[in-house]
Amino acid sequence: MRGQGAKVSGVAGGLAVVGWPFAVWLALTYPQLRWLLPLLAVCFVLRLAALRGKTGALSRAAQGLAVVGAILTLASMGLREARLLMWYPVVVNVVMLALFGGSLLSRMPLVERLARWREGELSPAAVSYTRRVTQVWCGFFIINGTVAVWTCLHGNLHLWTLWNGMLSYLLMGLLFAVEWLVRQRVKRRHG
Repeated sequence: MRGQGAKVSGVAGGLAVVGWPFAVWLALTYPQLRWLLPLLAVCFVLRLAALRGKTGALSRAAQGLAVVGAILTLASMGLREARLLMWYPVVVNVVMLALFGGSLLSRMPLVERLARWREGELSPAAVSYTRRVTQVWCGFFIINGTVAVWTCLHGNLHLWTLWNGMLSYLLMGLLFAVEWLVRQRVKRRHG
């Protein structure tokens, strides 16, 4: 039963993260849908519960983002300033940039750790490649975060939702796909 509860918490939390821009757009556009805000806060709390006990940099980042999501939601409700909700994607990009960028200062960048977890030993070429991929992700988070800030400051809710709810996810998916294709080519070239 406990495993099923963790699964439900994980799904609810994932929906909060992915559905955030659309829920914010609905709550700000249609005042009768403000009930979505407490639901979002509950989803973030469920996400935090699903991550309880997990260790590692990615898990800690996800836990921190769940806390920030819940705080922004509760603060916007308490202060009656729903536009605070628009800053969550900015926080996500800052946290991810800190996570990936900070790992570049360590002995083993984040992408290398993930690759070693999956592949085991890596060749020197693969280690160099993972460092470059980590740098590319840092660039993505800088650009995506900058556009997210601009959409918050611009104040156009439709533009904010378009970027943070669709275009940024499409670009992220495109980056994943291109990186996968390049990785296959690098693997073939270096055996």
